[in-house]
Amino acid sequence: MIETQSLTKRYGELTAVDNISFKVEPGEVLGFLGPNGAGKSTTMKMITGFLAPTSGSAKVCGFDVQEQPIEAKRMLGYLPEGAPSYGEMTPLEFYRFVAELRGIGGEQRDRRIAEVVARLQLQGVLYQPIDTLSKGFKRRVGLGQAILHDPKVLVLDEPTDGLDPNQKHEVRDLIRSMSRDKIIIISTHILEEVHAVCSRAVIIAKGKLLADATPAELEARSRYHGAVSLTTDNPAALRDGLKRVEGVATVEIDPQDGRMTAFPKQGARLFDKVSEYLRSQNVVFSELQLEQGRLDEVFRQITTQNTAGGRA
Repeated sequence: MIETQSLTKRYGELTAVDNISFKVEPGEVLGFLGPNGAGKSTTMKMITGFLAPTSGSAKVCGFDVQEQPIEAKRMLGYLPEGAPSYGEMTPLEFYRFVAELRGIGGEQRDRRIAEVVARLQLQGVLYQPIDTLSKGFKRRVGLGQAILHDPKVLVLDEPTDGLDPNQKHEVRDLIRSMSRDKIIIISTHILEEVHAVCSRAVIIAKGKLLADATPAELEARSRYHGAVSLTTDNPAALRDGLKRVEGVATVEIDPQDGRMTAFPKQGARLFDKVSEYLRSQNVVFSELQLEQGRLDEVFRQITTQNTAGGRA
């Protein structure tokens, strides 16, 4: 597993990471979320041994990153922020260099490079200098070096940054396929990434860990959880009647698209009651949806609240 205990990093009077503790078990994909400057990348660097903590510890597969750095890094694949590499090398040269550092040679090296190149669709740029590649291809080359030695643990800092929608889909499929037998941490500010690949999410802000839950548990904190949204031609005429439906706390109309949302009272289940009301009034609608909750709303609520109370 990955385990951090009271992990802290200070730069003078600035505390970038403040007493963070969590565990990640095999088979989990942990989304590490937070606004820019929250301490995500600093935490990733301490877990991977690229940055020494001011206090606290991090262990990878039982190896303390500071006391047993070589053993810990053997277990790790790391994609840093920005995917740094050697720009004068081609991807093939870069992968041969990384394989040599990892102690992979001969037929095993050639086989692993071929597998990585195929999985990340790098055949067309294999002999181009990395400096000449697009941001998306550079990101894929960086991801390739992280998985070249088939590590037990993957730490990926913004893995889909710079990729187009098709490339994002491919990388997310790759992460899902690897998650069955690996521990994966993904640092991201893209909330759709959490829905796409993560089984659990940690939210930090101002260096503090504020939430640790499944995506569904986080969505359940949203005021939209259990709400019913619909699209109809004349929402204003329907609003007063919908407010009188049992269990409805309030009704709002989005000024941008006219979409109407009925919010439930505590513990109320609205979908069947709203549906019955619409049928009884012969209301014509183009869409009717039970809301699961909105992660972006919960994210804003958690990261903008006073962090003095620590973990939620």
